[in-house]
Amino acid sequence: MKTADVRRDIPLLEDVIYLDAASTTPTPRPVVDAMCDYFYNYNANTGRGAYRLAVKASHKLDEAREKIARFVNSHPDEIIFTKNTTEAINMVAHGLEFEEGDNVVVPNIEHHSNLVPWLNLRSKGVELRVVNADENGVVDPDAVEKAVDENTRLISITHISNSIGSVQPVEEIAKIANKTGALYLVDAAQSAGHISVDVKKLGADFIAFPGHKGLLGPVGTGFLYCTRNAQEKLQPLNLGGGTVDQVTEDDFKLTEAPYCFEAGTQNIAGCIGLGESIDYLKRIGMHKIEKHSQKLTRFMYQEILDLEKVTVYGSPENIYGIVSFNIDNINPHDLAKILDESISICVRSGFHCAIPSMRHIGAYELGGTVRASIHYYNTREELEILVETLKKVSKFLV
Repeated sequence: MKTADVRRDIPLLEDVIYLDAASTTPTPRPVVDAMCDYFYNYNANTGRGAYRLAVKASHKLDEAREKIARFVNSHPDEIIFTKNTTEAINMVAHGLEFEEGDNVVVPNIEHHSNLVPWLNLRSKGVELRVVNADENGVVDPDAVEKAVDENTRLISITHISNSIGSVQPVEEIAKIANKTGALYLVDAAQSAGHISVDVKKLGADFIAFPGHKGLLGPVGTGFLYCTRNAQEKLQPLNLGGGTVDQVTEDDFKLTEAPYCFEAGTQNIAGCIGLGESIDYLKRIGMHKIEKHSQKLTRFMYQEILDLEKVTVYGSPENIYGIVSFNIDNINPHDLAKILDESISICVRSGFHCAIPSMRHIGAYELGGTVRASIHYYNTREELEILVETLKKVSKFLV
């Protein structure tokens, strides 16, 4: 599929220049159609009936899980459906048995969803060891290794920073976790669907995925990849329907993974839509998506960098899909509003749920940054319009 084909499947792109993929991506028609097919033709609950609509719904949900597993190179039993990346990370934070004296190692450039749950563990006597990234937002594996000791229970890191797009050496850090015996979690919120994510190569015990970002799936969907070994260490966050095999007045027996982690009725239509989005990405081709996004990212970075009175964050050699910047003396929210109201350009502004990261790059006092983030549906022409508009703003308002 070509970029033009994808754009035809996303009607809202006719009216706006959408540069906020890091927050969420618009949903292509085939994904919406798959969800509507469920609602219109077999809208029944899964795993709870022998009639044909319930059987079909159960089959479609299982099929979606299998599609996801093949896409990330895992077994279906290692895929736990969640409503987003944040829930997936919290399943680990609340599901592992942390003890007083344990510590968790995490960089200072994380999204709040991969920081606050670990900060919260301090109430249990767990120490949070924060590793500083370099000036370009990249974490040095040696710094991680120095922070790890025999009491390190978990190392957690983002694959690609949501605030400035810096790509982290996640495979090298996996070797540190493996050597020391610490569990390892990777936040794939900004990498899944943008670059190929092979869970076996990453070597993590847990990988948290969103459905609604790079995977082009619906909002309210996501999943946690959890190795079988790690599943044995993880307690379900919720209990109830669908999580048990046997129940008496005195006790219960959990069913097997992943179902013991998926209490109650799932977002069936959303999960089916997520399965269809995986098929959609495959029709495009991940290699084409990677090449396209890398080319556009570097073009956008350099063009914005060349403007007067503009600060661009991160290094063009190690960012992907995201360019974060500021124009001197203009609040990021004001600039985002100008772009929207003047020429219908959608960008994110502010702290991006990553306040420590904003402090690290020196943008906190400025109110954060403006963040332009892309996917395969974006074009060079759109980015040229962005740059030209920024040039006018810089010239007339600064």
